[in-house]
Amino acid sequence: MPKINAPTVAEHRAQQREALIEAAIDILVNEGATAVTPAAVGARAGLARSSVYQYFDSSAALLSTITEEAFRRSNEALARALATADSPLERVEAFFGESLRLGAEGAHRPAAALMDAGLPPACLRRLRELHLEQVEPFRAAVRQLGVPEPALTADLIAGMLHTALAAVEQGAPLDTVTERALALVRRCLTPAGATGRETGHGTEAG
Repeated sequence: MPKINAPTVAEHRAQQREALIEAAIDILVNEGATAVTPAAVGARAGLARSSVYQYFDSSAALLSTITEEAFRRSNEALARALATADSPLERVEAFFGESLRLGAEGAHRPAAALMDAGLPPACLRRLRELHLEQVEPFRAAVRQLGVPEPALTADLIAGMLHTALAAVEQGAPLDTVTERALALVRRCLTPAGATGRETGHGTEAG
């Protein structure tokens, strides 16, 4: 039995599993989905392949776990950001701002790599389900604003977010991109003549 580096066996196993997931994500982002194998992940994490099989019995199991994990971590960060927002517009802004911050940290790279990895249909379906679950708070906030064609408006605004994320990932300053993107979002979603109270802000959106 390997040396325990945690107070309990359960914590030790949790640490090893986390190390394997981190190794798998690193391989996925830098080498592609086909490189995510139990042997490669074990080597990256410093564990024997036999140890990896105690947690993941195949490459497919590793990729499935990465799929869930990539969204879980981002969702937790987005939920914390949205919890501080008091109005629908503030929730949209919080979603934008936190998404851009996560993008600057590279948090979206695993999901993007998975989308381009030629995954089996079932994995792709799950990936799309997780994406829809992630963006639903943003889409709900847009609906609550009462804008015309809310679904289409949300899609168009989301396109702006994708462009902003690409800019950040290409090296544009996060603060600059965030400030400009949020200014455009406010302009798109704030009705003409709306007051600060109606939009959740003390000053006019600009």
